[in-house]
Amino acid sequence: MPAPAPSPLAIVDAEPLPRQEEVLTDAALAFVAELHRRFTPRRDELLARRAERRAEIARTSTLDFLPETAAIRADDSWRVAPAPAALNDRRVEITGPTDRKMTINALNSGAKVWLADFEDASAPTWENVVLGQVNLIDAYRRTIDFTDPRSGKSYALRPDEELATVVMRPRGWHLNERHLVDAEGRAVPGAFVDFGLYFFHNAQRLLDLGKGPYFYLPKTESHLEARLWNDVFVFAQEYAGIPQGTIRATVLIETITAAYEMEEILYELRDHASGLNAGRWDYLFSIVKNFRDGGPRFVLPDRNAVTMTAPFMRAYTELLVRTCHKRGAHAIGGMAAFIPSRKDAEVNKVAFEKVRADKDREANDGFDGSWVAHPDLVPIAMESFDKVLGDRPHQKDRLREDVHVGAADLIAIDSLDAKPTYSGLVNAVQVGIRYIEAWLRGLGAVAIFNLMEDAATAEISRSQIWQWINAGVEFENGDRATPELARKVAAEELSHIRQEIGEEAFAAGHWQEAHDLLLKVSLDENYADFLTLPAYEQLNG
Repeated sequence: MPAPAPSPLAIVDAEPLPRQEEVLTDAALAFVAELHRRFTPRRDELLARRAERRAEIARTSTLDFLPETAAIRADDSWRVAPAPAALNDRRVEITGPTDRKMTINALNSGAKVWLADFEDASAPTWENVVLGQVNLIDAYRRTIDFTDPRSGKSYALRPDEELATVVMRPRGWHLNERHLVDAEGRAVPGAFVDFGLYFFHNAQRLLDLGKGPYFYLPKTESHLEARLWNDVFVFAQEYAGIPQGTIRATVLIETITAAYEMEEILYELRDHASGLNAGRWDYLFSIVKNFRDGGPRFVLPDRNAVTMTAPFMRAYTELLVRTCHKRGAHAIGGMAAFIPSRKDAEVNKVAFEKVRADKDREANDGFDGSWVAHPDLVPIAMESFDKVLGDRPHQKDRLREDVHVGAADLIAIDSLDAKPTYSGLVNAVQVGIRYIEAWLRGLGAVAIFNLMEDAATAEISRSQIWQWINAGVEFENGDRATPELARKVAAEELSHIRQEIGEEAFAAGHWQEAHDLLLKVSLDENYADFLTLPAYEQLNG
């Protein structure tokens, strides 16, 4: 890499952290600064393009496959680059933030891949951003350990050959890092901070370990955004002096617009692509966001009523498998978010059966792997995929040529025979308040009602409240969705929480802030593009 130069970036409004000097070196910050200089203007243009596209959807209430890229879809000759050995078998992937304990447990979990998350499962405090990088560096050096101060239990890494392969997820394009600014005082995009620090410090180290710098790309909305990432990868590999194609990226198809551009996204990243993933909650959030003024036929029922067997969700997942296998890429299924109960065996039994059925369906549909949120679910998901794959690392030979998905199928929301319910509203408020409160304390992955929730679940919760109110939904009990009803339910939930945890714990938390923020983003006439943008302004650290 080029010789270190003084970085034009400044760290602002941040308390010094232990060992930050190991991550925030002049050379690493100079690399991040160069990413920012070269690529942030295009990032800004693409964010503006998102707004233009959303305005077009508001006008037409429809989406279609792009006519200008028809030739790419029609050309059967191109494929993505073959998967590297470390990413060839991805039958079970575990997700989670990069705190020290999670880093060890995820690597030791028995999963093939760990999605090391700087995005939805991580609240972007400066401590989480910087020390998460420290933890990954320590893991690759095998100098990481952890002792739980409460239980006294110690954690250490298993032998290298038993560890999951890391696929790191940086923040989405829309999020900036307020603690790192350029000479003009402009914040650097969080994506460049997360990607840049990780790549700079670990690319060569990972190559020496027989792996590479692998990434999950979140909240992509178009093939042009994938093209920007590809240009970033080309520049980064050139800068580091490592072979082109060393970086591999899996794109989350978790926005409705990206679902219409899956082939084009793979095409743009074809030298660096390793697959696509079906992300459920963000996908539903994106449908609400984009079609929120499209009338009754776009009103979603309770989030838990929208399973992956809903016709429009099935169209999306089957199209994803077909697209990936046609182009030689891995198709990775959705999240099993259940968190086992240490107290209730019956809860576990019912939930494990649901997880098993979900993973069996994915494996039988042709997916090459799937996600879980807890180590106890790894064996269940592994069994589902072992039954179908056997000794094969994947099933890309299943081309699913029987699948024919039309543009209208992906947005046939009214094909689902379910309606919003009053209990669905209550659950949305409960999850929204409880998640936002934890996020404001710096926690991005939170167990709520035996489910691992992250920012995507909070987004769908507040979006559904907003949509139901604006659509004037009438619930089965005769109540109509109104701002007054949402405020009443939120006040009741706040009171329940106060009783549940006690006055002292309530006062020490961020409960009133969380309540107020949920209502703000749920009731404002102007729909906020991302909950995390106003929440970030209130995040300490």
